[in-house]
Amino acid sequence: MKIILDCELMKHRDSGLYHYCLNLGLSVEKIFDSSDNSHCISFYVPEIEKRSFGKADSVIVEHKYHKFAKPFLCNCDIWHAPFQSGRIIPKSSQIKVLLTVHDLNQLHEGKPLEQQQKSLSHTQSLIQRSDAIVCISEFTKNDVLENCEVGNKPVYVIHNGIHDVCVEENFIPSVKPRLPFLFGLGYINSKKNFHVLIPLLKKNPGLEMVIAGRLDEPDYIYAMRESAEKLGVSERLHITGPVCEKTKGWYLRNCLAFMHPSLAEGFGAPVVEAMQFGKPLFLSNKTALPEIGANAAFYFSDFNEDYMQYQFQEGMKQFKKYEMQDMVIARAAEFNWQKNALKYIEVYKSLV
Repeated sequence: MKIILDCELMKHRDSGLYHYCLNLGLSVEKIFDSSDNSHCISFYVPEIEKRSFGKADSVIVEHKYHKFAKPFLCNCDIWHAPFQSGRIIPKSSQIKVLLTVHDLNQLHEGKPLEQQQKSLSHTQSLIQRSDAIVCISEFTKNDVLENCEVGNKPVYVIHNGIHDVCVEENFIPSVKPRLPFLFGLGYINSKKNFHVLIPLLKKNPGLEMVIAGRLDEPDYIYAMRESAEKLGVSERLHITGPVCEKTKGWYLRNCLAFMHPSLAEGFGAPVVEAMQFGKPLFLSNKTALPEIGANAAFYFSDFNEDYMQYQFQEGMKQFKKYEMQDMVIARAAEFNWQKNALKYIEVYKSLV
């Protein structure tokens, strides 16, 4: 059995898809190397990522001439397409296709109907070419079954694993809060809903807030800064942009609490990253987040500032009273790439 995992989207290093492809690929490769020489996995990667996987001979570097000839597909049994808005390269029906669907967030973000339909139509075209589908949460699976035609194709749920965040002793980030701070992580755009957190700074003058991630929507970020200015808290709000793994690790290790009020998530990788540090988690109750956070997190069901302040204060009290740190860390341990890679391997085997 020869599998090719399409890692073209690893060109976006600050994305959850980068870590998804990297961690799944390395985990499957490790299992095959240790237990079953009759199976192998290769990685179709952009030039910049040609050294990201364990063995050089398992890497296929994407080239322009592949538009005309694709010799790497010879003897390929399974093509794993890792994203519902991506691509499927093999045209031959002899090559089985596994599609991973991370989310149908376009249905939950309040985007124009035409834009929703265009995105959903593309996902449907990938589903039609696929032989099996993996969804990364039960929420996403339900979304797919309600909004797409899957026919008799099997649909599995396999959660993502945890990405081990780098922590380096004695490291100090360039933006270091002087006060206890709240931390948010993710693309900074309206979907992530970070602006609803700003009033917490006014109600908690002894706190700062750090929000890190790709600066995705300039108008939204400008509005956040303007809101902070009006509330008189701009000096305590730090919007850093993308950060390196060491900086992310420092923030997760040292924050007072992790905040993720996102409106649409198929999984919520930053939440799982934060769990391994055992800090209080405050999430929205939207889409897949309650499934991932379970009883190890606190939830905002409303974004009214007085309600959010109440939930924050009560959550911090409960976290301390019930000593929830170990519960949060134990929840993180449930998201294990080696365990979930075995589930993917079972799906691969079912296709040949």
